[in-house]
Amino acid sequence: MQSSITNVNNLKHTALSTVVVTLWLLATTLSADSNAEALLLPIETVIVPAGETIIGSDKKEREYGYSIDEAAYGHSITRERGWYDVEFKRQTINLREFSITKNLITNAQYADFLQDTGHTPPTVSQKEWQNYGLNHHYSGAKPYIWHSSTPPQGREHHPIVMVSQSDVQAYAKWLSKKTGQTWRLPTEHEWEKSVRGTDGRYFPWGNNYDASQLNSHDQGPFATLPVGTFSRAKSPYGLLDGAGQVFEWTSTPAKKGRHIVKGGSWDDKGCGVCRAAARHSRPDDIKHIIIGFRLIKE
Repeated sequence: MQSSITNVNNLKHTALSTVVVTLWLLATTLSADSNAEALLLPIETVIVPAGETIIGSDKKEREYGYSIDEAAYGHSITRERGWYDVEFKRQTINLREFSITKNLITNAQYADFLQDTGHTPPTVSQKEWQNYGLNHHYSGAKPYIWHSSTPPQGREHHPIVMVSQSDVQAYAKWLSKKTGQTWRLPTEHEWEKSVRGTDGRYFPWGNNYDASQLNSHDQGPFATLPVGTFSRAKSPYGLLDGAGQVFEWTSTPAKKGRHIVKGGSWDDKGCGVCRAAARHSRPDDIKHIIIGFRLIKE
């Protein structure tokens, strides 16, 4: 009898252990799936409500941009070349509601895309770099070059750079397929409203330039930083890194084979070009160390 009772107890213990192990495996699997899915997403977006907004600049704002450049650089090159004279005339427009990623797309997020698709990692040869005709020496690009589908060590949470328009479009298409949602680049006007709000302010935080509020050449480190480092400098909608850090691709075309970029970068000081109204274009195929992107979710 005692033996029979022992056998029954053993069976109960075995059955209970099996249930516990099964539940643990299920929880682990669900957790892994959840983490995998989380890695695929740019994660957090902010809502930009529908309605009127001010875009562009007036003479007073452009003069301010030139003056802070001159104070920082000690010369008037941006004024002489009329960098800010191409900005839209200050005006009010109406935009529909949209959601935009709170942060720039990171190296870690872009790595998921590379590993899933086999897309070519961010890289550029010395010859290609020299053909761009940039002021930056090729040695400055080397820390940003990927040698596999894994980001450069220590830069996992930095914004992805060295991506062309076609690279960005490929990422957005992949992300849309993975999530069942539509992801795309913002237009120039959508980007501008996301960064400056509706009151026409020059920077995400207001009208006065403050080098402590962004990643620029004024205070260094003369390189990208983890996204969201300047959390106090958020836009009226909560968007981060809307000034400095890296320029951002938009979907707005310029001359043939070029698109508008916005926002300024870690390479700039002053920083008139970091104003939300500032604009210039870059060739679609350029893979630059100062250009990244964020996306809109529809």
